[in-house]
Amino acid sequence: MTKAEIQALLAQQRAYFDSGATLPLSFRREQLKKLYAAVQRFEPEIREALRIDLGKSGYEGFMCEIGLVLSEISYLLRHLKKFAKPQRVKTPLAQFPSKSYRQPTPYGNTLIMSPWNYPFLLTIEPLTDAIATGNTAILKPSAYAPATAKVVQQLIQSCFAPEYIAVVTGGRAENAALLEEQFDFVFFTGSKEVGKEVLRHTAEHLTPVVLELGGKSPCIVEESADLALAAKRIVFGKFLNCGQTCVAPDHIYCHASVKPQLVEELKKQIRLQFGENPLENPDYGRIINEKHFRRLLALIDPEKLVLGGEYDAAACRIAPTILDGVTEADAVMGEEIFGPILPVLTYERFEQLLNEQKKKERPLALYLFSSDKEHIRRVTTELRYGGGCINDVVIHLATSEMGFGGVGESGMGAYHGKTGFDAFTHYKSIVDKKCWLDLPMRYQPYRSKLYEKLLHRFLK
Repeated sequence: MTKAEIQALLAQQRAYFDSGATLPLSFRREQLKKLYAAVQRFEPEIREALRIDLGKSGYEGFMCEIGLVLSEISYLLRHLKKFAKPQRVKTPLAQFPSKSYRQPTPYGNTLIMSPWNYPFLLTIEPLTDAIATGNTAILKPSAYAPATAKVVQQLIQSCFAPEYIAVVTGGRAENAALLEEQFDFVFFTGSKEVGKEVLRHTAEHLTPVVLELGGKSPCIVEESADLALAAKRIVFGKFLNCGQTCVAPDHIYCHASVKPQLVEELKKQIRLQFGENPLENPDYGRIINEKHFRRLLALIDPEKLVLGGEYDAAACRIAPTILDGVTEADAVMGEEIFGPILPVLTYERFEQLLNEQKKKERPLALYLFSSDKEHIRRVTTELRYGGGCINDVVIHLATSEMGFGGVGESGMGAYHGKTGFDAFTHYKSIVDKKCWLDLPMRYQPYRSKLYEKLLHRFLK
C-alpha cells in the first residue's frame, strides 16, 4: 500500500469515527461477537498459517494464540457494560452542589503494529481492546510472518468495513508511512530498537503509545526450589515456540549447590518433552527466518554446550540447547536470545545476585523458583521488571484479570482485560455543577472574612 493510499484510508477512518458510529455499546458488542465468530470460522486457516510461518503445531497454535484471543473477547463481552460506565467519584464540599465522574471515551483512530513471533495473538488481542473501547483501528502485521498476515487480512475483511477496521500489509516502507501519519493512539509490540523508532515518531505528534518490548528475562533457581518441577516448567516456557517468546526465560541463575542437579533435570525434561531427537518432533517449531537462525547459531559456544546444538539449516531448526559454565562476558549474555538456547549461570550469595540485578536493564519478565518466603518478598518488591511468576514461567500473561506489560527498557503501558480497556481509553474528568445555588466566595472582591474562614474550612 502506498503512502497516498494509507493517507486516504486514515481519512476514511477519521470520518467514520467522527460520525459517532463506533460509540454505542450495542455496536461494540456486536463487533466483538462478529470477531469471535470470524476467529472460530477461520481457525483451520489460522492454524495452518502458524505452521507455515513458525512450524507451530495445531495444539500450540490454539493454546498460545487462538484460544487466548477467544478468551479475551469473551471476557470483554462479559464486562463491557461495567467497564464503559461513567465512574462516579466524590466531590469536594467546596464544589457543592455538583457531581463528579470519570467518563471513558475512545481515543479515536488507532494503529496496532504486531510482531512475528505470535503473529495472530499479538495482532487480534489488542484489536479486541480497540473495538471494546469504541476506536477504529489499522492493523500492521509483521512481514516476517506472511502466511498469518494474509489470513488476518482475510479474516478482518470478512467482517469489518475498511473505514472501521483495516489491515495494511508490507514491510519497512509501509511501517514508515504509517508512523508518519498522526494517529490518536499507537500500540506496538516488538523489539526495543524498533520501539525507540516508534516512540520518536509518535513524539512528533504527542501521540499516546503503549510499547510491549522484551529483554533478557532472568530465571533464578534457589537451593530451596523443587528442582524437578522447576526444570519441567522452565523447559516448557523456554522452548515454547522454539524459544521465540518475549517472556521466555532468557537465562538461568542457579545456586552453586544445586546447579549440577538442575542441569541434569533440564536435560531429562528436554528428552521427555521433545524426544531424543527434537529435530524429528513434528510439534517442535522452527526459527522464523535464516537471518535469526544464523544469529542464534553464532551464540552457541561449543566448549560450554552440554545438550543440543544440533540444527537443520534447510528447515531453520535448532534443537533445544543448554549451555553450562556461562558467565556475563559470554556472547550469549550480550543480547536477548529469542531462541532455543538456555545458558545456565551460577551464583553463590542471594544478596549479591539481587544487587547485580538492580544494576541491569529492567526486563519484561523475571522468574523465581524458591520456597524461601523472605527471598520471594525481596525479589517481588525490590527488583523492577514487567511481571513474572513464582515457581513457574510465562503463565502470568495468560489471564485477562491483570495487566501485562513492561517497564523501562522493556516497554511502557500494559493491556489484557480491564487494563487493556483502560489502555485504549481516555478518561475525561467531569464536574456536573448544578444551577440552583451559586456560592459567592470564589468571586472577587476577596474582602469577606467570613468567606475566608469558610474557604479555609472547605480546603483544609
